Amino acid sequence: MNIRLYHPDSIVENSTNLLSKEHTHYVTNVMRLKRGSVLNFFNKEGEWESEIVFLNKDRVEVKFLKKVKKSGKKNKIELAVCLVKKNPMEIILQKATELGVSKIIPIISERTEIKELNHDRAKKIAIEATEQSNQMFPPEILEVTKLKDFLENLDKNTQLLFADVNSKNNLRSDDLKNFESLCILIGPEGDFSPLERQLILSVPKVAPFTISKNILRTDTAVISAISLVNFINNRP
Repeated sequence: MNIRLYHPDSIVENSTNLLSKEHTHYVTNVMRLKRGSVLNFFNKEGEWESEIVFLNKDRVEVKFLKKVKKSGKKNKIELAVCLVKKNPMEIILQKATELGVSKIIPIISERTEIKELNHDRAKKIAIEATEQSNQMFPPEILEVTKLKDFLENLDKNTQLLFADVNSKNNLRSDDLKNFESLCILIGPEGDFSPLERQLILSVPKVAPFTISKNILRTDTAVISAISLVNFINNRP
């Protein structure tokens, strides 16, 4: 099994590095690796094959042997999603990362019951999902923001893809072309208020679209919307 661990700092070939407490615990107690075991470390600069050169229960040192993968290109898809309860929110963070979003913006709307996000926990989930899904870039997770502020600060080169339960429009490839980034907006369990919906639809570069004729939970809507955008965006 190819073990991949995220290493945020720059990596120099043939250099050695002491692992963090978290990685030390994972290597010694979870995976039970030995001296001489091979594993990979990655970051935005690429991925390196590495070897454990020293190991005890409290200390693990690795040597970065060679670069095995170059840095790729970041996905241009972002996700703005209204906060939900802990378990579905963690599913959203994990699955959005696995599906390759580059940025996650937690949103508070009028009908959002949850107002806070454990940012450290969110980053940990995203990094673990990046390690598991063979990607190079953990998504950037922004601070919680109000819907109005998010819309006002939306980059002018970003197309807002609004997953609108009231829309009958199918998402088209033309909705995704010629934009530096695409931001999918997913509402709360009780949907956006009529006033919020008007505010969203007033954004100059917005494309409302339907995901399903059924009413979906927020976590299901996130997975469906990102998968749909990925499919259309990657078609020849």
